[in-house]
Amino acid sequence: MKIILVTGAAGFIGNKVSEMLLENGYNVIGIDNLNDYYDTRLKLWRLDSLKKSNSFKFFQVDIGNYGDLKLIFQAHCPEAVINLAARAGVRYSLENPFIYLSTNAGGTLNLLELCREYNVPKFILASTSSLYAGQKTPFKEEFPVNTPISPYAASKKSAEVMVYTYHYLYGIDVTILRYFTVYGPGGRPDMSIFRFIKWMKEEVPLEIFGDGSQERDFTYIDDIARGTIKALKPLGYEVINLGNNHPNKLSTAIELIEKYTGKRARFEYKKIHKADMKATWADIDKAKKLLNWQPRVNLEEGIKRTVDWTKDNWEWVKKIYL
Repeated sequence: MKIILVTGAAGFIGNKVSEMLLENGYNVIGIDNLNDYYDTRLKLWRLDSLKKSNSFKFFQVDIGNYGDLKLIFQAHCPEAVINLAARAGVRYSLENPFIYLSTNAGGTLNLLELCREYNVPKFILASTSSLYAGQKTPFKEEFPVNTPISPYAASKKSAEVMVYTYHYLYGIDVTILRYFTVYGPGGRPDMSIFRFIKWMKEEVPLEIFGDGSQERDFTYIDDIARGTIKALKPLGYEVINLGNNHPNKLSTAIELIEKYTGKRARFEYKKIHKADMKATWADIDKAKKLLNWQPRVNLEEGIKRTVDWTKDNWEWVKKIYL
C-alpha cells in the first residue's frame, strides 16, 4: 500500500497522520476544504509543513462535493482512504446541525461510493467517544451507542452505520476508530487544552463549564496518529477505541498547565452544557490485541510538550482567535 488519501489533511489529526505516513514512505493525497470553523492560520501552518514533501499532493476540496472527489480518485488511484474530514465540535453542532449531517454522513457516503467504484480496498473512519453517552465507564466497543446527545455524535453514528453497509455489500475492509479527547502541539483552538494554555499565558480567566470535576481520557496526538496508521492493516470490519485508558479530571489538566506555564489560573464558571458528557474512559484492549497499539505519552508529558510548542510559536499563536 503506497498511495493513501487523507481527508481533513489540514486538520489537527489529519496533519499528524499525513506527516507520519510521509515519514514511513507513503505517498499522501491530502484533501481539506479549509473551512473557517476555527482560525485558518493554524490550518495553513500545518499544511506548510506537509507541502515540503514531494510525496504530498494537496487539493482544496470539500468531501461533500462528489464531482471534485471523483476527479481525484480518477487521477490518483488511492489504495486506502483515511477519512478524517469532519465538522467537529459538540456545542457548535447544536447551532448548525445541517452542516454536520451533510459533511459527516453525506461526505462519508461520497467517499464510500468512490471506493466502491474505483475498487479501493481499505477505508478508515474517524469516529468519536461522544457516541458512548449514557454508558458506564470504561467504554467498550461492544456497548450499544444508540443514544447520541448532540447532532455531532448523531452524524458520526450515521457515518458508522453507512461504512458497515458498504463493508457488508461490497467487501470494503473497514476500520472505525473512536478517538478520545485528542490534544497536543498545534491542536484545535476550540478544545480545552489549547484554549486554557492560551488564556493562561494571556492572564485572562478560563471558561469552565461545570465545576471542573468532569473527566476526560486525554489522548496525545502522536499516539492517535500511530494508532490510525496501524489500522491500515486488513481487519475485515472492526470498531476500535483509541484512548489513553487513563481519565483525568479537567482540574488536573489545569494544574499541569499552571505548572508548565508558570501562571496561576483564574476561572469564569458557566453552566454545564446539556450536550457535554460527564466522563470518558476508553477500554483499549481491542487496540492492544488487533493493532499492537497502546499510548506512550501520559498527560503530564503531553501538556509539557504542548506548552513548550505554544511558547516556541507564541508570536503567531497569540493572534489565533478562539
